[in-house]
This record gives sequence, C-alpha cells and structure tokens, in this order.
Amino acid sequence: MKKLLTLAITLLILSCGDTVDNPENKDFKTLFETSNGTQTPTYEEVISFYKELDEAYVSIKTYEVGTTDAGKPLTLITFNPNRTFDSEFSNNQEVRRILINNGIHPGESDGIDATMMLMRDLAMGVIEAPEKTWIGAIAVYNIGGALNRNSTSRTNQNGPSAYGFRGNARNYDLNRDFIKNDTKNSEAFTEIFHLVRPDVFIDNHVSNGADYQYTLTHLFTQHNKLSGVLGEFLHNDFQPALEKNLKEKDWDITPYVNVFNRTPEQGFSQFYDHPRYSTGYTALWNTIGLMVETHMLKPYKPRVEGTYELMKSAIEVTEQEGEKIKLLRKNAFNAFAKADTYPIAFSIDSTKTTTLDFLGYEGEMTPSEVTGKQRLRYNRDKPFNKEVTYYNHFKPTKEVTLPKAYVIPRGYRNIALKLRDNEIRFDQLKRDTTFMAEVYHIEDYKTSRNPYEGHYPHYGTSVKRSQEEVTVLKGGYIIPLEDNEEGLRYLLETLEPEANDSFFNWNYFDTILQQKEGFSPYVWEDKAAALLKENPELRASFESKKQEDPAFAQNWYSQLAWIHKQSPNYEKAHLRYPIFRMLR
Repeated sequence: MKKLLTLAITLLILSCGDTVDNPENKDFKTLFETSNGTQTPTYEEVISFYKELDEAYVSIKTYEVGTTDAGKPLTLITFNPNRTFDSEFSNNQEVRRILINNGIHPGESDGIDATMMLMRDLAMGVIEAPEKTWIGAIAVYNIGGALNRNSTSRTNQNGPSAYGFRGNARNYDLNRDFIKNDTKNSEAFTEIFHLVRPDVFIDNHVSNGADYQYTLTHLFTQHNKLSGVLGEFLHNDFQPALEKNLKEKDWDITPYVNVFNRTPEQGFSQFYDHPRYSTGYTALWNTIGLMVETHMLKPYKPRVEGTYELMKSAIEVTEQEGEKIKLLRKNAFNAFAKADTYPIAFSIDSTKTTTLDFLGYEGEMTPSEVTGKQRLRYNRDKPFNKEVTYYNHFKPTKEVTLPKAYVIPRGYRNIALKLRDNEIRFDQLKRDTTFMAEVYHIEDYKTSRNPYEGHYPHYGTSVKRSQEEVTVLKGGYIIPLEDNEEGLRYLLETLEPEANDSFFNWNYFDTILQQKEGFSPYVWEDKAAALLKENPELRASFESKKQEDPAFAQNWYSQLAWIHKQSPNYEKAHLRYPIFRMLR
C-alpha cells in the first residue's frame, strides 16, 4: 500500500505544474452552510465535496488509504500549498504536521462539517496559509457508522437533523480500539498515522456530562503521562496559548467536564486517556493530542463554528511553536530510550490542583415525574461564575525496568503482525536459541463480568518475576529496544502485562490462563501422598496452609490441586507469560 501511495504522490506532484485554481469559480458551499447550520452531509456527499475541491485546487489532495469494516477506504485530505514529495509525507524536519480525525462517532458530526469549511477556506485563501505547517484530515473515520444514518440515537443532542451511528460496521466503538486494533478502521488509521507522523493530533467529538455555559471544551492528552519537558510544554504553553487565542475571538473554553449525574462545581478530574483512546494512542509517539468536545445541548450551528475556530487556533499555535514542538518531541524519544524505568500506571495526585473560573448553571434536585425519586435539573435562568477545583495532575503508581529486548515465540505471529503495523523493527531467530531471561508468571488478575468492545478485558493484573534459562525455537521474534526508540512506549504499553491496555489485558493470551493437563483424584491421591512423604518441606508448607486457610482445609480437591501445582507434573505453560524479557 505504501509503495502504491508513494507512486500516487509522485504522479500527483508531477501533474501539479501550471494548474489554475478553481477555473469554474465554484463557491464550494457546504450543506451545513446552505441549511443555516441545521444539516450535515451524507458520507457520499462529504467524499464528493473533497474530490471536487481536489480537482479545483493544487493545494488540496485526497488519498485513499487501507480499507474499513464497511469495505471502503479511509479518505485522507491534505492541505499543502508548497507541494513537494518531501513536504507531503517524507520525514522532513522543517514541516510541522497536524492530523485531524473526524467522524469517529458519526453522530458527533461537528468536526466533519468544520473541517470541510476549514480545508476549503485554506485552499481559497480565506484563511492565511501557514508557512511551515502541513495539515491533513481524515474525512470520516467511522464510515460504517456514517452510512447507518438516523435522527434519534443521539438522545441528548441538539441537532443536526440527521446523522450517523456510534458503532462501526461491526458495531465497535472505534474510540476504544486504537491499541487493541480489532477493526479494519483501526488498521487503516495506523497506516495513516505512521505515514503522516503528526506533531499535533486533533480528534473532533461532541459530549455532555453536565449542563454549563460553554459550547467548547477540550481534552488534551494528560500532560504527566506525556512526560518530561514535552508534557510541561503542553500544560504550561500550548494549552494556555490555545485558550488565549480562542478568548481573543470571544470563544470561551474549559477542560472537558468529567462528571456523570452530578454538578461540576463539586470539582472534577481530568479524563485520563489510556492507549485505547485516540489521544492516548498518539501520545505513545509523543504527539500532542487534543480531543475537541463540543457541548451537545448547544445548537448545532455554534458547535460547528466553535470547532472551526478551535482548529484554526490550533494551527496558529502550532505554526508559532512548531520548531519548539519538533525539538521537544525529538528529545522526548531520546529521554524515554535512555531511562532505566517506565511508568505503566498513574493515579490522580490530589496534592496538586488547578482552580477553574467556571461558567455553569445552578443544579437543583427535584422530584422526578417519571420515577418519583429525586432527579438532577440544571436551571439555565441561574447562570454562575464560580471557582471549581480541577484535578489535572497524575503521578506514577507502578513502573517497570526496561529490558534489552523482548522475545516472542513464533507461535504468536498475531502479536508480531500488530507490531509490524506500528513500524516496530524486529528480527526472526535463525536457529533455536537459549539465553537467560526475565520471565513473568501471572500472579493475579480480575476479569470484567460484562462484555466490553468485543472482549472481557482483564484488570488488576500483577506478575511474579523470575530469571530463567529459556529456549526459543527458530523463527521466534527478537525485538531490541535500541532499534525501536520511536516505538518504545508502544512496546512497553502493549507487552508489559500489568499495563492497563496491554495485549494481555485485552485477552490476547487467555490460553495461558487455562490448564491443559490435569489429574484424576483417585490416581493423584497416592502420588500426592508419596510426594509429601519424600519432601518434608513441602509437607510443612501444606500443613501451614491448611492451618491458615480454613476454607482450604475443608476442600479436599483444592488440597490435591495445590500439591499438584508444586509437583513436576504441573505444566510449565500455565500462567506463564510467553513473552520473555532479555536482560540488559
């Protein structure tokens, strides 16, 4: 695909020559504009708009990348007035790159309309083109959901008149699929992301956790997790600059109001974006992530207009700070590669807070006409401006040491393919290889009782570590960390089983959780007795456990199973994590 795309880019650039922009003088008005902000176009109308814009303007190009679960490719649109091969997709350090994602939840269509107007206005010169900032956008990410059009599924939302559905063609919520990669949509996004290598990523959404005066809210990737000087820059420079830029255009904005069925003035925390989410995934490559969340109770017209202005502001800030962003991202890759440890879990640091000057509405508890119980109601006749405590600092709660390399047995080819799709470099062993490694045994884990996005994910995972001599057969995959500086965070977040969104926690290794061989009690009784007789220390441990655990003392099968697990008969594969860590 990438070779074909490169060829297409070259041919397009060669054909740019003396093209005259918009020879037919089309105005390219969108359906949003002609309907006075009440309608959003169908998927087909969106793609047709961009293809016509591509034909009319040299600075606009459209590319079809990969495929999706709906059977259609993702459409990537680029604005690049200085179109050369280097400035389009090669790793040109002079170009800052912004990637915009739209329609991940097609009912939240604000970004689809705003981006259509943004790209048109950039091409027409209505917006001054940035000198060193390249802009790309995915027209509609969830194509299957966009094709499933309706007017009722967004229960809380105030317009547009018709829109798409949240689930994709296989009913996945795509903003839970970035790290686990179950869908074709996610595979196509991965290809685009690594093709573009964005410095800044914007994902356009609509949300409602409470009622308040703002049309615009933002959800930046958590700055402590982004880490180091880059995280500090996001928190102390980029975010304030964006807010100031919008304020100067009379657009108030606040952090995403992370509450459910309670009032914001009680205080709320920053949403922590794990790698399952778009900005959590892009942060693994030290990309500054911004999720736009317009307020769904506001009319559609100002929501789209606010999204448009926010993206303009993000472009302006990126243009101003682009050189610094490039340098900080480069330094962040180096810092993670040189570190001895890596944090895989965070929690709120309640000793550090931010005070928001919050524009809200008074909340009242009144009797429900439906249930007769107390319900929350916001009174828009009582607006307020109050100081609200915002918990936006997190601290690491668990760290792992960095290995020299990860080694994956050949049987886990599915894992290797996901690594390859994320441009992780690895080699395959040319012969059976024995070496000392750190080995994990799964000590504890919990499993969700309810299905979640096609899985019953694990959580609360803990491991027991040991050093063992292991043999990996020919064809196994060896992944040196020194060869994967840019992908290091992705490797650690997926291959360390205790990480929140690890492949283990997403059920990729559930076969190791089930014993394949067992025992018949009438046979094992005699062997167990002989084993205890021959091993006084084992017998002492057995008797001690019976004294300390009354339930165990009353359960004859548990006692036989415990002895079996201490014996040579117990299979080595059970609870043994199959990915090994080669020591530094």
